[in-house]
Amino acid sequence: MDSKDGGQSSSDLQRQAAAAIARRKVLAAYADAAKKAASNSDNNGSRLKDEPITSKINSESWKKYHSAWQNYYQKYYSDYYSKAAQDYIAKERLKDAREKAEEEEILSSLTRSSAKVEGKTGLSLGTETTPEDDGTDSIKDKLRRKIRKQATESAKKTHRKRHLMPIIAGAVVVLLILFLQYNRLIFAPIMAYVSPGNAPASEIEAIDPTITQAVSAEPRLIIPKLNVDVPIHFGISLSEVMPAMNNGVAHYRIAGASAYPGEIGNVVITGHSAGDIYSSNPYKYIFSGLERLEDGDLMYINYNSVRYTYRVIKKEVVEPSNVAALVVNTDKPLLTLVTCTPLGTSRYRLLVTGEQISPSYEGAEEAEQYTPSDQTEALPSNEPSFFEGIWNFLTGN
Repeated sequence: MDSKDGGQSSSDLQRQAAAAIARRKVLAAYADAAKKAASNSDNNGSRLKDEPITSKINSESWKKYHSAWQNYYQKYYSDYYSKAAQDYIAKERLKDAREKAEEEEILSSLTRSSAKVEGKTGLSLGTETTPEDDGTDSIKDKLRRKIRKQATESAKKTHRKRHLMPIIAGAVVVLLILFLQYNRLIFAPIMAYVSPGNAPASEIEAIDPTITQAVSAEPRLIIPKLNVDVPIHFGISLSEVMPAMNNGVAHYRIAGASAYPGEIGNVVITGHSAGDIYSSNPYKYIFSGLERLEDGDLMYINYNSVRYTYRVIKKEVVEPSNVAALVVNTDKPLLTLVTCTPLGTSRYRLLVTGEQISPSYEGAEEAEQYTPSDQTEALPSNEPSFFEGIWNFLTGN
């Protein structure tokens, strides 16, 4: 039945037409059989009258009926479904082409009106319009859905960014603070194997201590193994040691360790082993390689136009408060270099001690007894770290 007008559907009408054609074919078969029977009766006489003609005709007609019916339906439905499939494919292609055209129109509309939509998204998305026809309404609905989806995705991205920005900013601040505080832990071990002085390594060579030669009057410390050639500031008071180490290494005196080169006693020279990478001090890594010195290595001091040669005899690590480690009861001229260890920190102090082997110190005078006006409670340290600098600034130290 047709659901719209209550009549028969096209498929019912087609089946009825097929049945009528089949009946006509069957009747034609019956007529042919009757003609054959009549012609045979003339030739066979009474023999044909005794035979059950009707049953033979019915059997053959029935077979022909079924054969005709099956052939017809096979051909009909084959053609019918083939045409239906072709119509369906054509309709789907037409539908896809129409949807593609609508999408292209929507995208072009979005491109033309993107600036206005971004400014009015909150108002325009909720506005209802009266459709002129079904096609226009469909396009506007799709356009509205596209805009709503785009605005929603943009809002989600903005929301995520707003949540991520404080996290990213916090991580950047933390990493920056960690770098400012601990960068020396990274760079000091590297600089320990890079020439800390200004001269290439090939220009500083060990000197035969038995040869006496004239040198410049500028006081300098030379360590060939470490490629160190640095100015020495002699006689620095305890309060000026840190500023002096910004311009080289500092010689300072305490009670029991107040000798100058060539005198019986201990010559104490201190320098930095690490500093912040952003520090302007060119000598912040000058003693970063002291840990590489071994017994027998040579060190030189130019003082009053005389070169004094020292041979390393001892290394030790002490607490920063162990100032007494510099006080040595000796009858020889000694040199002790002081710096911080481990590299990048000021946790301990490394003391490298050498004895004078040239020139001869026979008849050398003992260092005068010295009592500084300001006593020290700790050995000199590296430059203050980031937080230490802030604390010293706040406390006025």
